[in-house]
Amino acid sequence: MRFTPLLRVSAVVLAAAASALAVTPARASAPPLTAPTAVAHLDLARGQQPENLTPLPDGGTVVTFAFSRQVAEIDRHGAVRVLATLPAPAPGAATPVLASPFLGGVVRADDGVLHFVYATGTAELTGVWRLAPGGTPERVAALPADALPNGLARDARTGTLYAADSVLGTVWRIPAGGGTAVRWATGAALDADGFLGANGIKVHDRAVWVSNLDRGTLLRIPVRPDGGAGAARVAATGLTGIDDFSFTGRGNQVLAALNASSQVALVADDGSHTVVLDRTDGLQNPTSVAVRGNRVWIADAAYLTQQDPNLLTSRLRRNASH
Repeated sequence: MRFTPLLRVSAVVLAAAASALAVTPARASAPPLTAPTAVAHLDLARGQQPENLTPLPDGGTVVTFAFSRQVAEIDRHGAVRVLATLPAPAPGAATPVLASPFLGGVVRADDGVLHFVYATGTAELTGVWRLAPGGTPERVAALPADALPNGLARDARTGTLYAADSVLGTVWRIPAGGGTAVRWATGAALDADGFLGANGIKVHDRAVWVSNLDRGTLLRIPVRPDGGAGAARVAATGLTGIDDFSFTGRGNQVLAALNASSQVALVADDGSHTVVLDRTDGLQNPTSVAVRGNRVWIADAAYLTQQDPNLLTSRLRRNASH
């Protein structure tokens, strides 16, 4: 199979999947997500395994293909158009944990500018990259060669970017226009415990929220008035294999991608959670969720199933709870 780095660590993830299946909560009796539908079935042989996504105003999405180094647009009919391919590192370079170059989180500003994170095991390429409409990708903030930037979030008020580092257990803060990345938050709650730690990330309710894949937790880190990081608080536990996530627009309610068990969970304000989508809905190791209005998109990378990487869409019932 093509992506051997993930296969070498799959035993760790499969163990997490077994644990997840043993403690899986029941499906919601009144599903908050309805009519899950495949927008696109992607090409595994061409490396079209979506790691992250951001919705477009016209109903399409932009995705990152993790190990083919590509940023692509998938229109609302499922057609795929590659927007950019990131440069390959020099021979012999090895990305921490994953070995191969890894393209992670992507965010979009109102003017159409995209930012995304790229890890290569080299100081020359690892960091935050920018792609303007019709332009070519350029690195706007360097990160250490031993970093593994995974999730990326943008503060809509200030344009400030936050990157979750799965290996160094760090949230990096990057100025809106690019520049020097600073270690904004660190600590044991962000650290890995055998594979990958801090993973997905979002800015919401005057805080930066971060998932930890190994620990199955969702964290809330307040943004202090001076811009610094407050103390991290665990907002939810038991989310085995949590990857990226998205807020639904109802308080602190979250839809979270549980990668290894091929599930999406609805996480309530009190931290409890219910499975709302699973394999029977077409999930294949979901990596990220995006919400715009009452529409939801889920990216499925099929890292473990190696069968059907895809992009699913569903409708969100605003009055749903669990």
